[in-house]
Amino acid sequence: MRLIFPNTQRMNRGNYEMKQLIHACRANDVTDFIIVHEHRGVPDGLVICHLPYGPTAYFTLSDVVMRHDIPDIGTMSEQYPHLIFHNFKTNLGTRVMSILKYLFPVPKEDSKRVITFANHDDYVSFRHHTYRKVDKEIELSEVGPRFQLRLYQIKLGTLDNIDAADTEWALRPYMNTTVKRRFLSDEDGWEQE
Repeated sequence: MRLIFPNTQRMNRGNYEMKQLIHACRANDVTDFIIVHEHRGVPDGLVICHLPYGPTAYFTLSDVVMRHDIPDIGTMSEQYPHLIFHNFKTNLGTRVMSILKYLFPVPKEDSKRVITFANHDDYVSFRHHTYRKVDKEIELSEVGPRFQLRLYQIKLGTLDNIDAADTEWALRPYMNTTVKRRFLSDEDGWEQE
């Protein structure tokens, strides 16, 4: 994850409580706190907490292909990436887009890295490429990893006061109409609680 998100520092949680970690991040002017959950070495959850006041977004990860699983992969540039967002049309889609885009600093014009977040049926595909120009054509090469994100909750607070925080949006998968609805790309996707 350190290769994806520039200006990050990896840290094992150990025996620290979440409140201690959030307090340490606030004291050091950290802007975002990202937690990656894993099961048997495969990432399956992502929590993005914007500091100092929130929001906190919860995602499930699926179809994860790590960098070392992609054949013939070269070294990766550490330039700040250009971001591409596709099919985030609703108010909720715009909210998710702003949560994701503020994780990345503004790239320079000559940056050759591209990160794409493409929404298809409320699954956000994450793709990571570098590009180069060859005879007036653009050639993409994947540098990985790649995975699918599915938003299931947005809370207005941070992780240290998550019990008292209001829920801005939550996925309700067991409602009769949820299968037909698209929350990030259709016009009727925003529901407040």
